[in-house]
Amino acid sequence: MGQRKKLSADKRKEAMKEVAIARLRNVPTSPRRMRQVADNIRGLGVEKALSILQFSTRHASKPMYKLLRSAIANWEAKHEGQRADEAGLIVRSIMVDEARGLKRMLPAPQGRAYRMKKRSNHVTLIVDTANN
Repeated sequence: MGQRKKLSADKRKEAMKEVAIARLRNVPTSPRRMRQVADNIRGLGVEKALSILQFSTRHASKPMYKLLRSAIANWEAKHEGQRADEAGLIVRSIMVDEARGLKRMLPAPQGRAYRMKKRSNHVTLIVDTANN
């Protein structure tokens, strides 16, 4: 590894020490539906985001609520002695990527079969303080 790459990699590592990351893998919801829920909470404070997710009627909001709670717990584990509600945490970044889709056959008229792809996704959520 070159010196310039090593310096930038070390800088990225130092920046990631302050934030808390939580990942949710292979969620059996389509990525499009999960992105609609993720767009509602991106950039908000964690208290407001939790209340939005808790009272949302979308199916994808329940796993997203649990993921956000996990990210807050990860932040509190990294910063011992500090509480998340006093630190002013925000949802810094949230990414929804497509995961493996299950291919199924759906019966169709006249002895045919249609192909159906049951989609799933991966979600990565990063929580950080508002002043960073």
